[in-house]
Amino acid sequence: MNCNCTPNKSIKCDVTNCAHHCGTEDYCSLSCVHIGTHEANPTLDQCTDCKSFKKR
Repeated sequence: MNCNCTPNKSIKCDVTNCAHHCGTEDYCSLSCVHIGTHEANPTLDQCTDCKSFKKR
């Protein structure tokens, strides 16, 4: 785990190239995340996005 990262055990995440990812633990360090979509009518999980993503 990154020293300056506090994992939020309520937000699982395995996107390791996100700045909010907690190192060796698959959790996000944010207190909440913004989930959105890039589709007008999302029907699949691939249609949703984590709008809180920030490239590491």
